[in-house]
Amino acid sequence: MNQVNLGTHAKNTWCIGCGNFAILNAIKSVITELIKEGNPAENFVLVSGIGCHAKIVDYINLNSFYSLHGRVVPVAEAIKIANPTLKIIGFSGDGDSYGEGLEHLLFAAKRNIDITMIIHNNRVYGLTTGQFTPTSPKDFKGRSTPYGNKEMPFNPLELMLASGATFVARGFSHGIDLLKNIFKQAISHKGFSIVDVLQVCVTFYNMYSYYSQRVYLMEGHNEQDFEAAVKKAREWDYNSDTKIPLGIFYRNDLPAFEDSFLKSQKSGIDRKEKIKKILENYTIG
Repeated sequence: MNQVNLGTHAKNTWCIGCGNFAILNAIKSVITELIKEGNPAENFVLVSGIGCHAKIVDYINLNSFYSLHGRVVPVAEAIKIANPTLKIIGFSGDGDSYGEGLEHLLFAAKRNIDITMIIHNNRVYGLTTGQFTPTSPKDFKGRSTPYGNKEMPFNPLELMLASGATFVARGFSHGIDLLKNIFKQAISHKGFSIVDVLQVCVTFYNMYSYYSQRVYLMEGHNEQDFEAAVKKAREWDYNSDTKIPLGIFYRNDLPAFEDSFLKSQKSGIDRKEKIKKILENYTIG
């Protein structure tokens, strides 16, 4: 396949300067490359949640599914288990998966199911106009916290490492080449992958200057060293003014959940027949 066109006719409604554009352009470039390398376009499935990030599936001409708020992960897991040959890429916001859907994210990492989660982490609820999220800094003033948020943010990368994620990375929406590199490696990884993208919301929390002064690309970091990964993840706690490392923090090759899950099922009965029998229980009349 020489020509791949993933564009759609949907009108893009993101704000000018939104960090989502970098994620969109990077993922389209990576998937185009993967398709040209022999991965059929129909084998990619995109899942999104609720928020500005979710519109990304409108702008990519691939199979996709809009889930409920916080429910990107269980939908992605279900699709993967139903058809393990598919490459499932979930797009979610920090409010979407670090907030309401956190329990799903933790258990997906624990299971090491082979899906890729890309988190549009702008540290604010952009679609609902500026409320704080689990990664907003202490004293953040927004629509829901006019006197300042009194909670400390948690560190999602450290949390994902502790939960068993086998691929953990961070990118920045002013670094599209790095995003392309990380996205391709995350999608190619066999197991649970999470990429936390510092995706700036220019309207309600413009952090471009703050990040540009602090981000740096990790060099010489041992991606197979779990303790080193945790140490790097703790280098910036989402509330301090320290330097912010970017790149792949950790990767480990372990059996994926869907492989062991399917092996544990009784053999001898075709999976389609199993599904047919289940559906018969819900037949009306």
